[in-house]
Parts: sequence; C-alpha cells; structure tokens
Amino acid sequence: MAEKKEETASFVLRLSQKIYKGEDGESHIQYRGNIRHVQSGDESRLTSFEGVEEFVSSKLTDLTKKAIEDKPEEEQKGILTKSFDFWKKVATATPKLVIDSIKDPKKQAHQIQEQIQDQIHQFGDAISHKIEEKIGGKLDIENILSPSKSEIKQILDTLSALSTQVEKLNMQMEAMNKPTKKK
Repeated sequence: MAEKKEETASFVLRLSQKIYKGEDGESHIQYRGNIRHVQSGDESRLTSFEGVEEFVSSKLTDLTKKAIEDKPEEEQKGILTKSFDFWKKVATATPKLVIDSIKDPKKQAHQIQEQIQDQIHQFGDAISHKIEEKIGGKLDIENILSPSKSEIKQILDTLSALSTQVEKLNMQMEAMNKPTKKK
C-alpha cells in the first residue's frame, strides 16, 4: 500500500478597512491586515490580496517540498506542478466566492449546502460499497447521513437573518458614501 503524507496548513487572516475621501474628493477604501500561518506562527502584514496569495502560496510550497523531499526529482516536479495548479484554482475562485457571498449569501449558502450534500452522498456510497463487500448485503446509509427537516429549517433561518444583516450593512454603507450637503 502506498504511504500517504498528510499535513495541515491553517491560516488566520485579519483585515481592517478604512473608508476615506481622497484629495480628489472621491471615496476610497483601503484594506490592511495580517496573515498568520498557524502551525509555524509566521506572520506577514499585507495591504493587498496579492500579499495573501504570496504568503499562502509560499507556505504551501514549503509544506509540499518537505513532504516530497524523499521522492525522486522527476516525481517531485510532477507533485509540485499539481500543487501549483491547485493553488491557481483557489487563488482564482476565492475572490469571486467572497464577492458572491456578500452580494447574495442565501444563494452561496445554498450552493455550499448542495456541495456538502454531494460530498455526503459520495461518502455514503463509498461506505455502502465497503459494507456490501464486507457483509455481502446492502445498507441504506442515506437515511443515516441526511439532515433532518428541522436542521435544514434552522440553516435557512440563520441564512435569512444573515441576509437581512447584510442588507442593513449595505444600506448603511450606501448612506455613508452619499455626499453630504453643505449649508
């Protein structure tokens, strides 16, 4: 059986925003923050998404290199290429996901719920298959893993409350960005 090396990389991202009027009279927004690699404690200050991307990419590259140091050079190159491809997908998709979540949290939550349900079904199918192999019979795992109606209602209620809060925040932001009339 092939040996698996599994490592975890966790990051904490803290951002603060500053909304201000520039010399041109236009409203501007600036983000500042820091990102910390939980396992090593390394931190970096940042003022752009690219800073986040560079920091995470660097840590994931180090993690991957450490995990494959005992592999032949050609195999290392292939694994690193796959790792970089994965990171490119994450870096490309994440900003859109965040923006879409802010615009329509219910829709994003529904899509995430569907993805989770798909994963649960795949997991259930894999377990059922293993059980069938071991005991020679079929087990309906769907009923065990499916969320109850009350759990789904609770999730939808929470999403509705979140959506209302986001709408209020949007109205407050719009009010803050409207020019004030001088007397």
